[in-house]
Amino acid sequence: MDAIIYVVFSIFAFVCAYPFYYIFINTISANNLSERGKIVFLPQDIHWTNYTQVFKIPELFHAFEISLARTVLGTAITVITSAFLGYMFTRQTLWHRKLWFRMTAATMYFNAGIIPWFLTMRNLHLTNNFWVYILPLAISPFYIILCKTFVESVPRELEEAAEIDGAGTLTIFLKIILPVIKPILATVAIFTAVNQWNAFQDTLLLVTDSKLYTLQFLLYNYINQASSLKALVNSGSSGVNIAASLAHAQTATSIRMTVTMVVVVPILIVYPFFQRYFTKGIMIGAVKG
Repeated sequence: MDAIIYVVFSIFAFVCAYPFYYIFINTISANNLSERGKIVFLPQDIHWTNYTQVFKIPELFHAFEISLARTVLGTAITVITSAFLGYMFTRQTLWHRKLWFRMTAATMYFNAGIIPWFLTMRNLHLTNNFWVYILPLAISPFYIILCKTFVESVPRELEEAAEIDGAGTLTIFLKIILPVIKPILATVAIFTAVNQWNAFQDTLLLVTDSKLYTLQFLLYNYINQASSLKALVNSGSSGVNIAASLAHAQTATSIRMTVTMVVVVPILIVYPFFQRYFTKGIMIGAVKG
């Protein structure tokens, strides 16, 4: 049975990891071979020209700054609001606590659709506005429920002792609750960071100002316009260099895969730092009694 389990999970791990490996080896292999689908398991004619050329795209670094800003700021705000509301929903003194919690949870199951959502964002003057990346995602019912469940596992005696000493609600939240619920905060943070980093639909629907384009939206555009982008990138190289090494000339496939790696690597680097809190936060928040 142990052997079967190891085999099954090894196959599953391979299926999960191979697409990233496949994309990477195609970005560092000869572009003419990659274009014809000849690179499958091992790289050939290794070079790093794809990365040096893609990094020359003018909008890339600005889009990276926008994505980084929305990820950091959006994650911080979402974590704080989720933790505070999750804590407040455990307070017996909150007026109509159960009613507000049920109304919040109901939004997980019902939504008006894209058109009413777009009209609401427009009426709030959030189109072509950086805050469109932050405010609509500041409150998430799912994360609030995670934090509420976790806070309920914290001994009530801690709050009672602080109340006896004269601590108010905000003081208890900041000095008692927040330090205790770090695992669930890290869990919410990694969920939110991944969602913020990967989001592009809000840019597609609400943003026309190129100064507010995110890295993922550029990836979306580049995948759809890889052929024209190939000519743009190649135009930045000298004809002599391209003639000397046709294998390194940019192709639509190399552009797609290289930009994909550039977009994915940052979140892959961040994830391991939060992963050790991930399982702990989910399991502790799910177990009661």
